[in-house]
Amino acid sequence: MKTEQLAEKIVAVSLSLLLLLSHTPKVFAQTDTIRVKDKRLITSALKPGLKQYLVYFQNTKDNRSLKFWLWLRDINLETRNGEKVFTITQHWYGSDSLSYRSIYSVNKVPDFAPIYHSETIGKKTKAFNWAADKVISADTVANNEAKNFKLDFTFANFNWNLDIETFEMLPLAEGKSFAIPFYEAGIPAPLYVLYKVTGSELITTLDGNKVDCWKLYNESDYNGRHFTETYWISKKNHEFLKEEDSFGGGYRYKIKMMGAATNLLPRFAK
Repeated sequence: MKTEQLAEKIVAVSLSLLLLLSHTPKVFAQTDTIRVKDKRLITSALKPGLKQYLVYFQNTKDNRSLKFWLWLRDINLETRNGEKVFTITQHWYGSDSLSYRSIYSVNKVPDFAPIYHSETIGKKTKAFNWAADKVISADTVANNEAKNFKLDFTFANFNWNLDIETFEMLPLAEGKSFAIPFYEAGIPAPLYVLYKVTGSELITTLDGNKVDCWKLYNESDYNGRHFTETYWISKKNHEFLKEEDSFGGGYRYKIKMMGAATNLLPRFAK
């Protein structure tokens, strides 16, 4: 599936969830709201290091091909201006250079509040400085495609591009639901997104181990199409291991690669 189609899907989900959340006050009364200021994310559960994911797409009307990507997400702990931060670098590789994108994010350690986010696709970079009350273009980044962008927030939010990392830090438990304030840099506004723990499942990892996982679920409807997302997070180590999404006759899967997977980055020519 093309990047443009994924972007369309994200916007579609966002719009439908805005509609959903505005009409479901009873659901929210029973939901844990993960506000940035409350520091409810278990940031100690987010482990530094390189994590690799096989991402593939299935079109149910095409039984002769699949689309494959390899995503690398490298998490580091650093100190900047006397403050501890997570720096997260992503590389998305596909079958051609047009599929490649690089992403760099900086978040505070105590609450995972975003500080900075940039994304490069081809030769175009969008970069943002992020605060609790606003996001603005990073004027120190040359040729920033997001130049002059500014959006004031009505509530602090988390970086939606780091949803995997956010899920790994949730206080997951049987029957829990979470309303998470997410924002995708550049879209019109942040929104609260509802995720539910729908149960547990014992899954087999690539190294043959059996791992007990929570299943975290999200669903929405837009223009007559139903979207679902399911995430498998290990109970013991808060580790994202698997994802399965469905949307309009297509599926997207993510599988975490074993630790023995080769780090490709040092082998690319400088």
